[in-house]
Amino acid sequence: MTLSIEIVEADITTLDVDAIVNAANEQLRRGGGVCGAIHAAAGPGLEQECLTLGGCPTGQARMTGGHDLVARHVIHAVGPVWYGGDHDEATLLASCYRHCYQLADLANLTSIAFPAISTGIFGYPLVAATEIAVGAARAYQADPGSLRRIVLCCFGTDVAEIYSRAANQT
Repeated sequence: MTLSIEIVEADITTLDVDAIVNAANEQLRRGGGVCGAIHAAAGPGLEQECLTLGGCPTGQARMTGGHDLVARHVIHAVGPVWYGGDHDEATLLASCYRHCYQLADLANLTSIAFPAISTGIFGYPLVAATEIAVGAARAYQADPGSLRRIVLCCFGTDVAEIYSRAANQT
């Protein structure tokens, strides 16, 4: 069975996948941007479940149920805040993608959708973050586990174009 990597322009909360990834904060609290949208679409049960997890360190991820979402699960990935690139931001962002893939494999999921983690309020430069996201997807594709579909979900045409350029680089 093959593994596909797709780049789509969509609202991640509407995707029919086993898990969507939330660009979360360390407290796993409802925030703005994609985090706020996921919490709003999932309903109050998501926030209640997140409170039981005790937070999550930067560079790691935690999984909850999807609650009122189409997706059965939410993987809360805590990407780094951008401090100029000299504070292990790239290492932490790559780690957060790896943790998402590990959680997906542990739960035997077959599909996952990622937003552009850390590129909103956390300020990570989009092009650099995209290269890490695409690189992590390709690394997983080279040695796949249970996943058969990886969706890199872009909010806006400009983001989708940057992802497409990164995916087409050799």
